[in-house]
Amino acid sequence: MATPLSADAFLAALRAEGVTVVEVGDWRNHNRNHVGAWGPVHGVMIHHTVTSGSAATVELCRVGHADLPGPLCHGVITKDGRVHLVGYGRANHAGGGDPDVLDAVIAETALPADNESTTDGNTHFYGFECENLGDGEDPWPAEQLEAIERAAAAVCRAHGWGAGSVIGHLEWQPGKVDPRGFTMNDMRGRIADRLAGNTEDDMALSEEDLDRIAYKVWSYHNGSYPTDIHNAVVQTYWAVGEKRDSRVPREDGGDPVAYYTGDHVAATNGVVYGLRDQIEELRTQLATLSEQVNALSARPTADTADAATEPA
Repeated sequence: MATPLSADAFLAALRAEGVTVVEVGDWRNHNRNHVGAWGPVHGVMIHHTVTSGSAATVELCRVGHADLPGPLCHGVITKDGRVHLVGYGRANHAGGGDPDVLDAVIAETALPADNESTTDGNTHFYGFECENLGDGEDPWPAEQLEAIERAAAAVCRAHGWGAGSVIGHLEWQPGKVDPRGFTMNDMRGRIADRLAGNTEDDMALSEEDLDRIAYKVWSYHNGSYPTDIHNAVVQTYWAVGEKRDSRVPREDGGDPVAYYTGDHVAATNGVVYGLRDQIEELRTQLATLSEQVNALSARPTADTADAATEPA
């Protein structure tokens, strides 16, 4: 028997697994706990929504509808790979299912065929709804499948479960088909690999790491740091100044004139124009780096049609 994670622990587990999380409203306190138990929890259930459009899908899973009030899951996994947290606690997603399947999930053994709907799954399962029409033709983007893998693995890791604790709705309740478009056996294999450390994630970088990298790139260009460039300009300026202070007498006895002023001003202009070209090149490199850093920072946060038949 497992006590449900606290909302904060749930969020932390997702982020630690590299999930891009979006917190929607007061998700921590949005639940159906007043109509039934939440826990003990034994597994994670995956659904498809039979909807399209991320914003509308998230909102529907959050509020539900007249026949089935929300939340309709804990997290909505949209096609862009983000996980939108819409509720926490008891949620209307699993409905009634087969007690033999629940026993197999607890034991993490092979799942039997589901032929009963007598056990309340909303008590025992975390639920993730995944944006998809569920027609077998709507594609599953790679980033969405990866988010499903990461989200399920996050919960399993937090509880000390294996991939056998993750099931699809179609494996729980007779007549259900979701998720359609990939197999749960394949997904469990991916989750098992992740839990075993057999995935090749990008190295996680902290904000401090990213700042340090950005500064190093900004501050170094073709072997010169900004201080070096600044010093070169200053030295050139003073060199010109010294020449300007060198005076030659005029034949008519007037005030002495500056020595080669025009030549040295031209030399200074040449240095400045050269620096301008270097700065433009550096600006281009920084723009490229900014895109790469932003990409790193963004990584490593309702089966509505079917759910309409589920009890609250």
